[in-house]
Amino acid sequence: MPDQSILIVGSVAYDSIKTPYGSRLHTLGGSATYSSIAASYFSSVNLVAVVGADFRDESTFQSHKIGMKCLTKASGETFQWVGEYRDNFSETLTIDTKLNVLSNFKPLLGSEEKNSEYLFLGNIDPELQKDVLNQMNQRPKLVVGDTMNYWIESKPKPLYEVIGLLDALLINESEVKLLAKEANLVKASRLILEKGPSILVIKRGGAGLIGFTSNDTFVIPAYPIDKVMDPTGAGDTFAGGFLGYLSAIGTLSKESLRHAMVIGSVMASFAVETFGLDRLDSLTDRDIRERYQNFREMTAFDTKAELRVPSRKQLSKK
Repeated sequence: MPDQSILIVGSVAYDSIKTPYGSRLHTLGGSATYSSIAASYFSSVNLVAVVGADFRDESTFQSHKIGMKCLTKASGETFQWVGEYRDNFSETLTIDTKLNVLSNFKPLLGSEEKNSEYLFLGNIDPELQKDVLNQMNQRPKLVVGDTMNYWIESKPKPLYEVIGLLDALLINESEVKLLAKEANLVKASRLILEKGPSILVIKRGGAGLIGFTSNDTFVIPAYPIDKVMDPTGAGDTFAGGFLGYLSAIGTLSKESLRHAMVIGSVMASFAVETFGLDRLDSLTDRDIRERYQNFREMTAFDTKAELRVPSRKQLSKK
C-alpha cells in the first residue's frame, strides 16, 4: 500500500522581519516550514529540507508529528531571509538573502517518502523540484507546485518542464502574468492551464484567491483580519492547508477543490495574525472549525433562490 502522507519539499529558514507593527529577528520560517505545519492539522506529513549546524527548532516539527527523516543537517548556517514590509504591506523589500546550506541542497528521498501519494514542491530551484518528482516510485495522486518571479526569469526552461508535470500550480497574480507573458489575468490563466496543470490557484494577498480549472472558476475573498501583523509565509500556509485537506478527504471533485481553497485561506488567516509561526503553531481543531464556519456564513449565497430584480419600468412607478 502506498503511504497516504503528504511529502513537502522546500526551504527551512531563519527570517528577520520588519513590519509596520514591529520586528522579529531570526524566527523560524521557510516554505517547507509554513506548509508542513499547516498541513499537519489535517494529515500526516514528511518533510524534505536542509538546515545548518545552527538549527535549533526540531521540537517545532516534532510537536506536529512531522516526519524529519529527510531533514538534512549540513555544516554551515541555515538559509536566512531579511525582509521589510512597507506602506501598509503594499511593498515587500528583500534586504538580504543568504542561501547558506541551501545553495548545495540535493534532496534525497527515503523509501517511505518515495511512496507518498501527495506531493508539494515548495518554492525552490525548479531543477530540484523535478529531481524530487523523478525520485518517486510512482506518480503521486496529486502533485502541487509553487514558484516565484526569480525562477520564472532565471530558469524558464526547467521551470516550464516542471509546470508540465504538475496537477496544480499555486502562484500570485504578478507571477501568472509574467509566466504567461499576458497582461490579462483570465487569458494568462488559461494559457498556463494549457501548459499542463489542471488546477491553477492565484494568490492575491488581501484580495483573496481565484481558482481556475478547464471548466470552473472559483473566487473567494481573504478572511477579514482586524490587524495583519506579518504576512510572511501566508502563501505557503495556504498551500499546506489546501493540500492537507485534499489528502484528508481523498477526493478531487469540484466541491472538494473549492473547500480546499477555503480551508487554505482560513489557515493563512491565522498565520498573518502574529509574527512568524506564533499563531499557526498553537491552533486547535476548534479554532479551525470555528473560523471555517464563520467564513461559510460570511460568503454564503443562495444560488437556488429565484432572482428577483425589479425592472426599470417597475422602479419608475414608485
